[in-house]
Amino acid sequence: MKKVLNWSFFIAVAFAFVATPFFRAVAEDVVVDGKAFRKISVEEYRDKMKGGWIGQIAGVCWGAPTEFRYCGRIIPEGDMPKWTPDMINNAFGQDDLYVEMTFLRSMEEHGLDVSIRQAGIDFANSEYPLWHANVCGRKNLRCGIAPPNSSRPEFSHCADDIDYQIESDFSGLISPGLPNNAVLMGEKFGRLMNYGDGMYAGQFVGALYAEAFFESDVEKIIEAALKAIPSESGYAQMVRDVVGWKKEFPDDWEACWNKINEKYQLNPEYRKWSCSGTTSDFNIDVKINGAYILVGLLYGDGDLDKTIVISTRCGQDSDCNPSSAGGVLFTTVGFKALPDRFSKELDETRVFSHTAYNFPALLDVCEKLAIQAIEREGGMVKEENGERFFYIPRTEIVPSVLTSCANPVDKPDESASGRYSEEELKQIRFREYTDEEILDKNFAGFRSSHMGPDMSPGFRKEYRGKKDVFMTHPESREVGAVLSKVVTPKKGDVLYLSVANHENGDQLGDFVLQIKANGKVLKEAVVSKDTIGDDGWLWVEVPLDEFAGTPTVLEIVNQPNGWSWEAAYFSAIGIEKPNMCEAP
Repeated sequence: MKKVLNWSFFIAVAFAFVATPFFRAVAEDVVVDGKAFRKISVEEYRDKMKGGWIGQIAGVCWGAPTEFRYCGRIIPEGDMPKWTPDMINNAFGQDDLYVEMTFLRSMEEHGLDVSIRQAGIDFANSEYPLWHANVCGRKNLRCGIAPPNSSRPEFSHCADDIDYQIESDFSGLISPGLPNNAVLMGEKFGRLMNYGDGMYAGQFVGALYAEAFFESDVEKIIEAALKAIPSESGYAQMVRDVVGWKKEFPDDWEACWNKINEKYQLNPEYRKWSCSGTTSDFNIDVKINGAYILVGLLYGDGDLDKTIVISTRCGQDSDCNPSSAGGVLFTTVGFKALPDRFSKELDETRVFSHTAYNFPALLDVCEKLAIQAIEREGGMVKEENGERFFYIPRTEIVPSVLTSCANPVDKPDESASGRYSEEELKQIRFREYTDEEILDKNFAGFRSSHMGPDMSPGFRKEYRGKKDVFMTHPESREVGAVLSKVVTPKKGDVLYLSVANHENGDQLGDFVLQIKANGKVLKEAVVSKDTIGDDGWLWVEVPLDEFAGTPTVLEIVNQPNGWSWEAAYFSAIGIEKPNMCEAP
């Protein structure tokens, strides 16, 4: 009998060979001694981890020209940059990348179980530029406020900003199939600068990567990662919203974007603890930017370019969001299956800014830490037929305790352990001081209150030729910022101060300066370009004779006046007799 060849079989095999650039072991579930494991070759892990880094790099480089240029609106299709292979080398100075490499370095030098206090010291000693929650957290650390206090809303007005979300990718790339390790990384490194939803966001992103090593279905990846954060949290609510809106508008990402914008941009209730405030078009809150990661993943249909483009076109932090979306999707694909336009121009000898890593060294440290994480969780590395495999235990996910900036479940640690010890402070190279310490030292011990987050009030090393300046900004359009102190004036005492308005190019501000004593307004004046002196400063003296011998609450109020660049800058404040003070 003549045999008939099954050509469909050979065609399928040939297609698989063409579509797959190399043969590799497929991840699988196995049982060893009654315990369930996920099994993946070390080569496969490294390939996917490498793909994740390339996706993260490609996303941030592609979206960088649009960052915060489109706030509260979709980027027009014609304004979307075109990808060119040389763009990949624009990554080496990106904060999305160099910050998380600081965390990798801490673990490489001090071990996977490096303490949060040591991690804080390492972050405090970083020299790269930072913004938002990162800069607030690092300043607190440099002031001696030890983590996790450094990220608490009592000490930071940026606790729900995007920062740990954009630098948490490392936590998943060293945690294949280990979402609990991504949760732990958030509690250690995310708590340096973020709190509540700000930290959960990074844990969620880390868990996305952890699952992406074993799953390619984006919706299943999101479902798995959602288990890694408290279900009642605002961030989890956002994830469920976006997934639900995807079902409501399965083929229209712009309709989904409109629903996100309506709730997480236009409703002030969902952006209270971000330094961008509740009304600005600019929105650095972690929830809306996290939503834009998900829009890219859910509507990208598994297409590398489409995922990054959609996430970018959502606007706001439109390089960070496609970076995370691209990183997760590229992890599912793996490096060897990527189009070479994403990697062929990468300079693998170049070192990332302020780090010890070029690209090959980055991959090596991630593999090293992944092995430690797997073994710590009860997994193992086994050699079989000349090939190494990871056996990764399946464990129940345990999210962090539910809390939020609006309703912290605990209080700041006010004991000695809440601050760095003198020995620890000696390890911090860039010492800074809290607002209270600065006010004690330079501004007669006044205390600040009702300070809003806009324009990042606090200490300035220099402003308009004056050193050691303190800046205030009103809490709201109705409530002014206050510097206050209880004093008992002597006969002849005078409250004096030197104050300036905001001026930066064409950005001019003015405000109403009020001097009060026991609630009585002693002086009121508009501080503007028309009232300051030739040196840019207004010198003010207010006699206190009528309060001599009486305990008196003095208040220096920066009262808003039109709500445009309402900052007040103080170069001197004091209470002395007139013959003892001279206008600087």
